[in-house]
Amino acid sequence: MKKILIVDDEQDIVESLKFVLEASDYVCYCAYNGEDGLRLAKEIVPDLMILDVMMPKINGFKISRLLKFDNKYKNIPILMVTARTQEEDKLIGEETGADEYITKPFELDDIVKKVDSYLKKD
Repeated sequence: MKKILIVDDEQDIVESLKFVLEASDYVCYCAYNGEDGLRLAKEIVPDLMILDVMMPKINGFKISRLLKFDNKYKNIPILMVTARTQEEDKLIGEETGADEYITKPFELDDIVKKVDSYLKKD
């Protein structure tokens, strides 16, 4: 089973994502701040990460950058989630190696479709 790491400081978002993704047969790991998220990513080496931008301790951009510049983790797809919609943020997201950039509020179905498109490539 594919492992997904969800990192977001909003617990209800994490719970909702975990619920819909586990219903689609993924195993979800959750972290509620950047520090725990980064530690977990290195521990479990997920197949995909859903990463919030604005978080306590270490923000999503920084985590993405740290992982994407490390050979061991650089191939993990990262879906960046943010409440900020400015183009500038999208550019930063792309520069940090994020594979997708999703703005809040989002439809849970859309996230599942995106995750499927990355992980169910046969």
